[in-house]
Amino acid sequence: MDPLAGSPWSDPSTVAGFAKSLPNDTLIAFAKHELRPGARALDVGCGAGRNAVPLAEMGWNVTAMDLSWPMIEAAVARAQHVHVEARVHAVLAPMDRMPIADRSMDFLVAHGIWNLARSSAEFRRGVAEAARVAKPGAALFVFTFSRHTLPPDATPIDGEPFVFTQFSGNPQCFLTEAQLVDELRAAGF
Repeated sequence: MDPLAGSPWSDPSTVAGFAKSLPNDTLIAFAKHELRPGARALDVGCGAGRNAVPLAEMGWNVTAMDLSWPMIEAAVARAQHVHVEARVHAVLAPMDRMPIADRSMDFLVAHGIWNLARSSAEFRRGVAEAARVAKPGAALFVFTFSRHTLPPDATPIDGEPFVFTQFSGNPQCFLTEAQLVDELRAAGF
């Protein structure tokens, strides 16, 4: 069953677009620096595997996690296409309830996922889950919306410190660098 059935994230055209997306070059360069034998990576919100599969090709053992079943299927197909399916473990799960053991990951990737939280509470649960599964000293790569993306006069939803609707009409998180660092620190990173 697809928890995101009927949403844009499971729409065939969206999935097809993500399946063709190239990896983030900055992430890949950072991951090369962090790689150690037997290292485990978690790609939270992996989409169609644009980063998870290249990480596996590099030698990482990757848990590719997403809440869209069609995205997970596309990530698995991408891994099979380049023969790294043994290094990619696909998991259908939300960012704030990960079925992953405590302190089990050497590297965490949150590429365009935490900004999709619809409230600061959901954002904080997602970050706390990532901190829970991170080994001590784990590397973290975050790519997210910046508060500076929005006009200076944009205001957050009432009662929310960094959740705005001005970008897409839907609640999404837009943090300043200082807010993001504070939130990561509060979660244990």
